[in-house]
Amino acid sequence: MDKFKYILPIIILSTGLAVSASTNNLVDNTAGINLENPLIAVSTPVATKNYIQVQPLDMVNNPSFYLNKYVKVKGKFDKFSTLGLDYKPAMKSSEDFITFLIQRPDVTDHNVPLSELKIFLKRNEAEKHIDLNAGDEIEFAGKVFSTALGDVWMDVEQFKVLTVKSKENTTK
Repeated sequence: MDKFKYILPIIILSTGLAVSASTNNLVDNTAGINLENPLIAVSTPVATKNYIQVQPLDMVNNPSFYLNKYVKVKGKFDKFSTLGLDYKPAMKSSEDFITFLIQRPDVTDHNVPLSELKIFLKRNEAEKHIDLNAGDEIEFAGKVFSTALGDVWMDVEQFKVLTVKSKENTTK
């Protein structure tokens, strides 16, 4: 009987260690730590967002449908603005953001801004495009984060200039 007093704890301890070692491989590493060498960084895959291509007038005609969706829009740049900045129900600070307007695609004989679409761009990104003129074609993608005042409020995550009008066309 004395032998069992000593052997039984050893068997339990070794079984516990074996189970522990085998389950380490089964546990997800959600903390992003390299389990073999914690000093080496682990790269985590970046989730890609699926932006749906939409027409700007469809968005302003049905804002609630697009709420919390990721959208991609093409349009003609109109101007940078302060429209909607610092409005508490959909707060975007004028220190960090600037808005821009695109032209209404349903009006072709005048430059009329689509003011029902409030588009927010980080200031540091906007400064890269300060030379844009009304009529330059752009594409932008982001998330519709609010429908305050019945309008579409959108955060831009990607911004691309597609075509720039020649200087000759802007002076005529």
